[in-house]
Amino acid sequence: MTHAPHRAREHGARSSAEQGQGAPPRGLRTWRAWRTGRRPLVLALLVAAIAMALATLVPGVASAEGERLVGTLQTSRSGPIEGVEITVETADGDAVDSVETDEDGRFAVDLPGPGQYSISLDEDALPEGVELGTAGATREVTVDLGRSQPVNFGLVDGSSGAGGGTVRAVQLLVDGLRFGLLIAVCAVGLSLIFGTTGLTNFAHGELVTIGAIIAWYINVRGGVPLIPATIIAMVVGAAVGALNERGIWRPLRKRGTGLIAALVVSIGLSLLLRYAIQIVYGGFSNPYGDYQSQRAVNYGVFTMTNRALASIVISIVVLVAVALMLQRTKIGKAMRAVADNRDLAASSGIDVNRVILVVWMMGGALATLGGVLLGLSDQVQWDMGFRLLLLMFAGVTLGGLGTAYGALVGSVIVGVFVQMSTLVIPDDMKYVGGLLLLIVILVIRPQGILGSRARIG
Repeated sequence: MTHAPHRAREHGARSSAEQGQGAPPRGLRTWRAWRTGRRPLVLALLVAAIAMALATLVPGVASAEGERLVGTLQTSRSGPIEGVEITVETADGDAVDSVETDEDGRFAVDLPGPGQYSISLDEDALPEGVELGTAGATREVTVDLGRSQPVNFGLVDGSSGAGGGTVRAVQLLVDGLRFGLLIAVCAVGLSLIFGTTGLTNFAHGELVTIGAIIAWYINVRGGVPLIPATIIAMVVGAAVGALNERGIWRPLRKRGTGLIAALVVSIGLSLLLRYAIQIVYGGFSNPYGDYQSQRAVNYGVFTMTNRALASIVISIVVLVAVALMLQRTKIGKAMRAVADNRDLAASSGIDVNRVILVVWMMGGALATLGGVLLGLSDQVQWDMGFRLLLLMFAGVTLGGLGTAYGALVGSVIVGVFVQMSTLVIPDDMKYVGGLLLLIVILVIRPQGILGSRARIG
């Protein structure tokens, strides 16, 4: 009994200490109960968000127009090609329909239903100087239920090498600049995620794909113009990034999961998402509903479509906005502080988890925008982000791991080098040139162009 007051004082001191460390006023038991009660709510929100995303991605019923084959005949020199007969047959050789391209070079053939079809054009009707590429005049395509399947005939007019090697080099330089800026938009988020968490996220490419596909469904299936569809998709992409952080990576960090184990988890997540996308979306290559039939504008030493020019402008504006945000805003300075030294940032009063959540949301939104820009030039495909992933890693590593500015510089260099390398190597091998450049730079400067020799976090 003589020790009861002493034990009471110890209990009171312990309760006071626990309250001083951030527990609610009612004590540690109330605090634990509150945390335990919050978990079902978080899980319920996570399940609801995933269900909404799947509902958005699952293809709907057949459209009112039914199945169609669509396309455009044009070259950079001749422009739209009018009056070329397009013939469609079934896989058994039965005739379906024949149409001629209109004044904009477009054609559309209504089909009796989904299935395999053969589509061919009248080569003799092509204008002088325009020829078919190596693929020939016939295409075998598979049309899914309710889908307008685009068909591309490779036409050659001799303009790709016109003007000698100097003009072609300028053309490749401009194309490389556009491609490098596109890589940079996707890679900035990847670099910031690595800088703030140390995570090498192999599933970042799937964020690019998910954003592009969501924008495609909103634009094509929902009938929403591409610009507002992209904005909506960026919001969804930010939400997907937040779900990644709250549902997977934050719990793993709290459990003390090592970076190597987290890297393996990201590889598994990448495989899961990639093939789930293929199951839901399909293995098709589909264009957006807007800005597809555009004639390349001749700027003297190079040509460029308006959508390619818009891609460059949008990328520059977004990257400048990200740079200003990192330099001028409070949350941007907090991101840089967490990337430099997470423990020091936490001790100075910065909410590290909140900063990381914002980084994931920004990374998801930027990946979505990059996916839409890539879909405008290469169409929307189920593995488009994965094919871009190695170039994103090359740009991030080349510029300096964990630095947003390094990701920008490295990505532009990789994009330009990849395109310019086709002056001496075949187009099919151009991505190899970017990886070889990465190896050479890392041998000379292992920390990257803008990276520091000793980087923490």
